[in-house]
Amino acid sequence: MSDFDGRKAVVSGATKGIGKAIATAFLESGATVIGVYGSDRSAAETFMREWETSESYRPDSLFLFPCDVADEAAVLEFFATVEKKFDTIDILVNNAGIRKDAVLAMMAAGDWQRVLDVNLTGTFNMSKQAVLLMMKQKYGRIIHITSPMARMGFAGQANYAASKAGQIGMMRSLSRETAKRRITVNCVSPGFIDTELLHGLTDKQRAEYKNMVPLKRFGTTREVAAAVLFLAGEEASYISGAVLEVTGGL
Repeated sequence: MSDFDGRKAVVSGATKGIGKAIATAFLESGATVIGVYGSDRSAAETFMREWETSESYRPDSLFLFPCDVADEAAVLEFFATVEKKFDTIDILVNNAGIRKDAVLAMMAAGDWQRVLDVNLTGTFNMSKQAVLLMMKQKYGRIIHITSPMARMGFAGQANYAASKAGQIGMMRSLSRETAKRRITVNCVSPGFIDTELLHGLTDKQRAEYKNMVPLKRFGTTREVAAAVLFLAGEEASYISGAVLEVTGGL
């Protein structure tokens, strides 16, 4: 695993689930993490307390900011703060995402739009500002957290699948635009990962989903974080425009 001493990583959706695991893995590897969260201040405070009492704790290594990634003005304000404090960043992980499931014929237009706004436009907003900072040093790593739903599709998830497929298309275009500046752009695609999103399933549903996975188990957030850190490291300097699946063979 790469040593990220001196690296500055922005992680959206950083205080829960996969995003929290990614932020923690960067912290434990020596990076400074600038985390973004939506509206759950309690989760952010909990994460900060956990980090401050961990064996790996370093002062001034974790910074958390509320920011709606779908709001361009809020993202501009966030990155202005980041630039003033850190000058530039090395890594961006676009992890923030939501779901509002319904079959398409019954889906509210607002639910369609909000999922696209957060998952896809949010990725655009964050990536645009990150690229502008990374260009100052001609180096960077951008990683979108997408989903196998981008290629599979589940009934009731047309908005989510469209947003995740859009992330992959955006990644492939952006990777070509930034290559000359040594900025790589990739996706990590987690399958069924054991987070709070699965905790509400019935035993029957959990068994059905697990049976879909060739490895016959759910993944862990640490396994997703390991894939992200690999793509963010020096060993992955020749990987760009790729989707790394963490799906157990799904």
